[in-house]
Amino acid sequence: MQVRVKAGAVRTVVVRKPREQAFQLILDILGAGNIVVMLCDTIYGLIGVSPDTERRIRFVKGRQEGKPFINLIPDVSWLPRMTDTRMPELLKNHWPGPLTLIFPARGGGTVGLRVPEDEVLRRLMLRLGKPLFSTSVNRGGRPPLNSIQRIVEEFSADVDLIVDSGDAENRRPSTVIDLTKTPFEVVRRGAVDIGDAAKG
Repeated sequence: MQVRVKAGAVRTVVVRKPREQAFQLILDILGAGNIVVMLCDTIYGLIGVSPDTERRIRFVKGRQEGKPFINLIPDVSWLPRMTDTRMPELLKNHWPGPLTLIFPARGGGTVGLRVPEDEVLRRLMLRLGKPLFSTSVNRGGRPPLNSIQRIVEEFSADVDLIVDSGDAENRRPSTVIDLTKTPFEVVRRGAVDIGDAAKG
């Protein structure tokens, strides 16, 4: 399959083959500033290069409030790009994995970060040289979609590529922990059981 990639002008493509085989296509579309739907460890996510695609992803989701999106990074060595806070020793074993940590952001505010288990996502970021936004596939205020048929029906007009990895029903999203609080606060219980680690 060959697709001419130009920002804002890509017809939505649905790829039904292993992501490893679609890697170059995904890379080209993300690199042109476009949006891809693909499985992100646990559930399907809307992904795009951070921070370039924030406005468009918010428009697609119908989410206009200032709540930030999760940033995926390929490994812990990228932390200093986003925050001055170090990774807590008690949580290091959970990266890569479905654990999102909220750090104080450089320049103020907060930033949610996760190192995904998925090797394709990590390779994409290393090739792009930038983190990726990741947010659930849903309109604002509605539950996430994890049926590939529904995702295609509802989002094929709004995104540039959908990578079909089958349904992801009954999967839990990432666990979210806020490290800006003392003790650490579990914001969302999800796929990772952190046990006593969140007690600080």
